[in-house]
Amino acid sequence: MRQKTAGPLLFLSIAVVSCYWCNSVAADDLVWPALPDRNAPVTIPAQEWPHRPGPREVRVLVHYPNGKQESVNSTTGVMLTLHNWGGEDCAGTASPTVLAKRLNVVAICVNYLQSGRKASVEDPEPYDFGYLQALDALRALWFVVDGMKKTERPLDTGRIFATGGSGGGNVTLMASKLAPRTFAVIVDMCGMNKLSDDIAFNLPGGSGLNARWSRDSTSPNYLSADAQEIRFVGHPGHLATNKQLGSSTRIVVVHGADDHTCPFEDAREMVANMQNAGLDVRPHFITKDDLDGKVFTSSGHALGNRTEIVLRVAGAYLAVDGPEAIRRRGPTDFERREEISCKTSNGQYVISYKQGYPVGRFEPAPR
Repeated sequence: MRQKTAGPLLFLSIAVVSCYWCNSVAADDLVWPALPDRNAPVTIPAQEWPHRPGPREVRVLVHYPNGKQESVNSTTGVMLTLHNWGGEDCAGTASPTVLAKRLNVVAICVNYLQSGRKASVEDPEPYDFGYLQALDALRALWFVVDGMKKTERPLDTGRIFATGGSGGGNVTLMASKLAPRTFAVIVDMCGMNKLSDDIAFNLPGGSGLNARWSRDSTSPNYLSADAQEIRFVGHPGHLATNKQLGSSTRIVVVHGADDHTCPFEDAREMVANMQNAGLDVRPHFITKDDLDGKVFTSSGHALGNRTEIVLRVAGAYLAVDGPEAIRRRGPTDFERREEISCKTSNGQYVISYKQGYPVGRFEPAPR
C-alpha cells in the first residue's frame, strides 16, 4: 500500500485551519490601502492564524478590464480567481486578465493563507482546507468593493463571481458558503469538497493528499469534529442554513469522473446534498467522452485549460447581458452587516460582517 505524501501538487490548494479562537481586530486598528490606479498587487490585513499568532497580511493582485481603474463602469462586476494548492498569485486558475477583459470584471487573485509550496507543503502546520483561506479571499473581495465605493466609481455588485482550480475551487466553494448572499455565480474546477479522515490524517490509500492534521487532542495540529465539519462544503445542515438565508448563487461544479486526487465521489456527494437543500447547483462531470483536446484534455484532476473551461461552462451566466446572464439582487453580506452561524457538533462557527469584511470565530456550546 502506497505511502501518501504532500508532494508538489500542481493543481491543488487545500485548506485546513483549526480556528477555534480567531480574535477580531477593531476596524480602526487596521490599515487598509487605497485601490491601485492600474493593475497591481496590494497588501491587506488578514485575520490572525492561531498556529502562528500575531499580525498577518495577504497579497492581492487587482486586474481591471482595460488595465486601469478608470475603465470600470456601471456594468463592471468583480470576480475572484483563486490559485491551486502550492501555488501563488494566479497559478492553476483562470487567467485574471482574460476574465477582466472578456467579462468586464475587476479580477482578483489572492495569496491567501499558506500560499506557496513551502507554507502549503513543507511547513509543519496543518493545511487550512478553506476556512481562513476563504475569509482571506472574502476580505480581498470586500476591499475592492469598498475601495470602489470610496472612489465613487460605479460598480455592479449584483455581478460578483468567483472561480478557482483544485484548492482554489475548494476556497471558492467555502467563500460562497461563508458569504451565501454575495455571489451571483461561482465556478468550482476540481476542488476539494470535504476534509475527509483520509486526507486529514494521511491514511493509507484514498486520495494521496496529506493535510497534516492529528487525532491527538494534545497536539497543536489537533483536528476537532467542529473544525472538520466547517470544512465540509456539502454539510447538509450548513447548506440548509444557506438556503434559509436566501442564497441564490448559481454553483457550477466541474469535476473529472476519473479524479482520484480530489475524489470524484466527494464531488458527487456534495452536489447531491446541494440539490437536496434546494440550491442552484449545475454539475459538469467530465468523462473521457467529453475530451476535445483543447478545452477539456483530461477526465482526471487536471481537466484542461482552466480559463476556457470557465468560459465554456459558465460564460453565458457571467456575461454582462444576454438571455442567460445572471445578476444577483439585494444587498451583499458585506452590506448587511449581520452574523452568519454554522452549527457544528459542539458549538457553532460565526462569521461576523459587522465591520463589513468578515471575521470568523468558534463559539463552543454552553455546558
